[in-house]
Amino acid sequence: MIRVLVAEDQAMVRGALVSLLTLESDIAVVAEAGDGREAVELAVATAPDVALVDIEMPVLDGLEAAAAMARQAVGVRVVILTTFGRPGFLRRALQAGVRGFLLKDAPAAALAQAVRDVVAGKVVVQPELAVTALSEGDSPLTPREQEVLRLCRSGRPVAAIAEELHLTEGTVRNYLSEAIGKLGAQTRVEAALIAERKGWL
Repeated sequence: MIRVLVAEDQAMVRGALVSLLTLESDIAVVAEAGDGREAVELAVATAPDVALVDIEMPVLDGLEAAAAMARQAVGVRVVILTTFGRPGFLRRALQAGVRGFLLKDAPAAALAQAVRDVVAGKVVVQPELAVTALSEGDSPLTPREQEVLRLCRSGRPVAAIAEELHLTEGTVRNYLSEAIGKLGAQTRVEAALIAERKGWL
């Protein structure tokens, strides 16, 4: 029996995933989590074979949770589920040691098969996502530029970003200017939107 943890912040979606998986004779759902931190804690406590993790969750997002599981719940294979097939998400997921990456609109049978495949040692990625990720290339942003854009995305002024990151306002403006240039944007808001759409934030 393949033991599965389901981590999804939307209760209705989580319930649907659990219902679909329990229809499979060789799969048992052993834990359910509503946020990324709870998912990590339950992965450590229950040691499932597979953790199905939504990419956009509160407290820790799916990629952060996957990285934490790789450190704290060794042996748990993570499959990311997402509504958004952003190429940067896929690259970051694979770097975090994720074994599968599926869109939520994949057929139910594909989900169960992905669980079986990752237990068998395979890496499961929908082909169209892989092609898009390869054609998109790596993020041109440095980690600090990503951090500044991430904070900028929430509408914070430069002064607030500088204070939070313990930088001068001039340094924050320099990071924003570099990011805007690299992304071919006109404004910092546009740069943040471009980076988010590509999955680089």
